Amino acid sequence: MTFLDMLQGAMARNDSLLCVGLDPEPRRLPGALRGDARRIYDFCAAIVDATCDLVCAFKPQIAYFAAHRAEDQLERLMQHMRVSAPHVPIILDAKRGDIGSTAEQYACEAFERYGADAVTLSPFMGFDSIEPYLQYPGKGAFLLCRTSNPGGDDLQAQRLASVEGQPLLYEHVARQAQGPWNRNGQLGLVVGATYPEEIARVRQLAPTLPLLIPGVGAQGGDAAATVRAGFTAEGPIIVNSSRAVLYASDGEDWKEAARAAAQATRAALNAARG
Repeated sequence: MTFLDMLQGAMARNDSLLCVGLDPEPRRLPGALRGDARRIYDFCAAIVDATCDLVCAFKPQIAYFAAHRAEDQLERLMQHMRVSAPHVPIILDAKRGDIGSTAEQYACEAFERYGADAVTLSPFMGFDSIEPYLQYPGKGAFLLCRTSNPGGDDLQAQRLASVEGQPLLYEHVARQAQGPWNRNGQLGLVVGATYPEEIARVRQLAPTLPLLIPGVGAQGGDAAATVRAGFTAEGPIIVNSSRAVLYASDGEDWKEAARAAAQATRAALNAARG
């Protein structure tokens, strides 16, 4: 089963456009877990169990594990998700962007070591930085396109005078991903929820690609505007919320609060798509 097959299946089964991002910060863990990096797995596994029937994907961010020497806990978490939620695809948020043999090793890390179904990539070095990931049949790769941070304008909103029509850089990335780079139908794009107009523009340029849309919740993205801008019958959207779900409560009710936050976000997204 390919990543896209899993994604469509999870969307239908769980009636959801919601992706829960797994970004564990030990200092923000609730109750007795707080400050203990050895409990990252326990926290994330509980979040997965509380929300696995509400989401279309999970997105662990590798830096939150590696910074605390918790890669072994990430491996355990990936295994747990396979058992607890085998129908939900896993997007490893790594934003890798190297080339050649280094990119091959990063692809091996994402797909063989951790067993992810998809990975996030930075396309700044061109197709060379993407191709090694496409050697894994059925796996997905999401390219940074129009990110939600203000500094994204520094490059993404610049015009390319050397390209016909002088598109903005993010527009060029969208066209390449929809067209010549997408040799095996494995690519998607990352577009921030804080820029609904740009989501709509990316969807126009890449009508069939899945869009991974972070920024709903703690980052201020509007769920309804995001869905209106990006959702179509041909092009799926995966709307990520991390902190608003993970840290919905720091009390004893943190699991229930995380589930309630995920339910509310899923409901808002579904209402927006009608």
